[in-house]
Amino acid sequence: MQEEVTNRTVNLAISTTKLTARTIMKGLRMFLNHHAKVKAKKAAAKNEVPHGKQTVEELIGQNQGVSTIPIANTELKGFERVAKKYGVDFAIRKDASVDPPRYTVFFKARDEAALTAAYKEYTAQALSKQKRPSVRKTLNKLIDLTAATPKKVREKHQERDR
Repeated sequence: MQEEVTNRTVNLAISTTKLTARTIMKGLRMFLNHHAKVKAKKAAAKNEVPHGKQTVEELIGQNQGVSTIPIANTELKGFERVAKKYGVDFAIRKDASVDPPRYTVFFKARDEAALTAAYKEYTAQALSKQKRPSVRKTLNKLIDLTAATPKKVREKHQERDR
């Protein structure tokens, strides 16, 4: 059992018409190059800094200082869209101990100017949505108006010529 863990097996398939030591060496070199590239990609992905929406732990782990801002639960997806547009790294935390629940946005201190611009745009969008008339209400008014209008009465009389 211990030998199986310490020894690894590699399958290498080479398509050739004549198997020589040179083709085996070439195949092994290609495998080692491929293996090195895969390791480099994994190491690069591990060291990559996350951007956009992330957890509070990831945001704090970047050691760049964190600021907070309270936000209403009007439309969190709308805020996320605007923050993504401005390239802000942020995390949203829900405080369920209060009724209704409060949401707090954590963001990097260096992103403060971008976040204030994003927050202004988000609040402007939310206010414009509140000012717009409700489509359902206008539709119901139109339905009532059409129901109140008198319908045309068509009388069909067939006259017969005798």
